[in-house]
Amino acid sequence: MPLYEYFCERCDGIFDALRPIREAGEPVPCPQCDCDARRIMPTSFTAFTMRDGYPRRIPDKGTYWHLEKEVKTLNRGGTAPNEHPEINKPVPPPPKTKGELADIAEQDHEQQQV
Repeated sequence: MPLYEYFCERCDGIFDALRPIREAGEPVPCPQCDCDARRIMPTSFTAFTMRDGYPRRIPDKGTYWHLEKEVKTLNRGGTAPNEHPEINKPVPPPPKTKGELADIAEQDHEQQQV
């Protein structure tokens, strides 16, 4: 059954009612004052469509939501289910210390002499 909006002139209230289509134009008793309320055009509108098996709000920006954060691609695997590559970027390795750089330079120098 569709959801329709109704306006009560007596108490100035707007409310929703689930009604069959054939009864949509008939007045509905107001939940506040029990007076007849007439149907009005919706004050808000939300529509959804389906894409990749997920409901999408219209207009669709082409993005997805992962744990309440907007991402550009779906999580296709390769990471934990609660992580996303766009949100949880891999931690870069720490920079090498002077001692490690000296060791690498020494190894390169030894390999060139052999």
